[in-house]
Amino acid sequence: MRILLAAALLWPAPPPAAPPPAAPPMAAPLPAAPSDLHPCAAASIRCEGEISVPLNWSDPGGERIRVAFAWLPAARAKGTVLADPGGPQPALPALPIIEETLGPVLRDHNLLVVEPRGQGRSSPLRCQGLDLARPSTVASCAAQLGPRAQYFATDQAVSDLDAVRQALGVPKVSFYGNSYGTLFAQAYAARFPDRTAAVFLDSVVTPSPAGHATWPIRFRLDNLDLVCRSSSACARLPGEAGRTFARLVKRVRAHPDPELPMRALIALSRSPQEATVGRELAAATGSYLRGDRAPLHRLAEVVRAMPMPPTAGAEWAGYVAYLCNDGAFAFDRTAGAARRAAQLAAYHAGERPTYPFTLAELGGMTPAHLCVDWPTPRDEPPVPPAAAFPAVPALAVAGDFDTHGPAEVSPVIRRFPRGTLLPVRYGAHSMAWSEGCARTVLRAFLSDPGRPPAVTGCDLANYTAVGSFPLSGADVKPMPARTLPARDRRPAAVGYATAADVLSRRNPLSFLHAGLTEQAGLRGGRVTFTGDGRVIRLDQVRYTADVAVSGTLTLGETVSADLTVDGRAVKLSWKPFQATERTAISGSVDGRPFTSLS
Repeated sequence: MRILLAAALLWPAPPPAAPPPAAPPMAAPLPAAPSDLHPCAAASIRCEGEISVPLNWSDPGGERIRVAFAWLPAARAKGTVLADPGGPQPALPALPIIEETLGPVLRDHNLLVVEPRGQGRSSPLRCQGLDLARPSTVASCAAQLGPRAQYFATDQAVSDLDAVRQALGVPKVSFYGNSYGTLFAQAYAARFPDRTAAVFLDSVVTPSPAGHATWPIRFRLDNLDLVCRSSSACARLPGEAGRTFARLVKRVRAHPDPELPMRALIALSRSPQEATVGRELAAATGSYLRGDRAPLHRLAEVVRAMPMPPTAGAEWAGYVAYLCNDGAFAFDRTAGAARRAAQLAAYHAGERPTYPFTLAELGGMTPAHLCVDWPTPRDEPPVPPAAAFPAVPALAVAGDFDTHGPAEVSPVIRRFPRGTLLPVRYGAHSMAWSEGCARTVLRAFLSDPGRPPAVTGCDLANYTAVGSFPLSGADVKPMPARTLPARDRRPAAVGYATAADVLSRRNPLSFLHAGLTEQAGLRGGRVTFTGDGRVIRLDQVRYTADVAVSGTLTLGETVSADLTVDGRAVKLSWKPFQATERTAISGSVDGRPFTSLS
């Protein structure tokens, strides 16, 4: 199996691709800044620049490198936000999404984004022939870069951030860290507590007891249980959802299915935050084990089409440097390559961290395997384990489905004397980068860090997991509508079940399915999604094998369905995307109106 899958699923995703920011032309030359400040300190509009810093901050008279930054001053600033988007990847290309996320905060706060050393425009590291799918090229990269590679690490990078702050004359910063940027935020607050005004952490990287970044190698099958427990229909399924999925993996391993390759199962197990997957996976797993393969094949078809991120290129050297220099792995960082490899092999043999999958099914490697041949002579963890964090307002948002959930993030934020944890039900990664509760909380916090959050948690759940995929119309419970004659209740129910199944592909949290323009019906027919996503057309769609449904769904605050169900005219209306067990439905069958709570 291609190791690209491991790159997509086991490593933190790089920030969304964005064009490098271009500084707008300045109307006039910059006014003079004090001689000890960077010229951008006097800017009234966006200014980009760079400063010179030591390669090794413990040897300020030695080799120097260049670090780039973008400075967006506010007219009447009452503070400065220092933002890092994570990766570890170049930060400046993510400036547009950072600006969008902060929104009104930037009316009265400056924004500072610093390109991490070794990345993008900050003395980038490059290794010819580097391919993360081939660990031997990482060993070659380490040899190409030599001893200086050890200084491209978080402990050194946060000193660069503070040097830029000082060069701009900024007294203190509120640090907004996203993903790997949360490690930078913790490292900065620990080393520069007097320069830290506040800290906001989204999608937290947790440090090990020794202060290194943890890179958990695991498959959170408990997330399947979490989703299933919230639905009575799913909870009634036999066994626990996670264990049932593990049985499925074993079955497919013994009896390979070309429409359900192991890489698709790996992707599905890691995707409960994808609303359509979360809604269907437990029931589809049970159906498959009972002989009905259609529901799981349909999910697999979508995840199999996921684009694989590139893993080859000289520019990945900076990523590898941070990964290996910062990381805590199942081997002794001071050991040689042979001993590290043996320790890692023993760990996988004893702990089976990739269960229910084998290491071979992941391509034979994890991020730790990349670092076996990467020397780490310095013992300078990103977060000093004994450091006292400053008593400043600190807030962390942690999602159920993120790499580190609320329970794991709690000890991190508790290190801040004024730290608060805000759990996000069904939350995933980089939550403030999307409209919703986490972004609202971020903006309120950074606008006034001293004010307690208005909410104690966020809830992104907007669906309940289904419990079954009926094979025939007779398996669908009739619509509980007393005003309808008995003969009309099942067509109404089948029409609604078909429409709800199709509509789930347009759930706002169904990112994988959002790009679909058409898809086969579960058991036949065709679904077409319009470009704006508001109209869905059904052509002889069979959610059950014996009932064909045609017509249109129109999506707004409510859904309007105008359907033909085996020749019967069925009209339906309901409010979509709710995490409720029962839905209020109104409509008609052949002109006979009804209301129902189904």
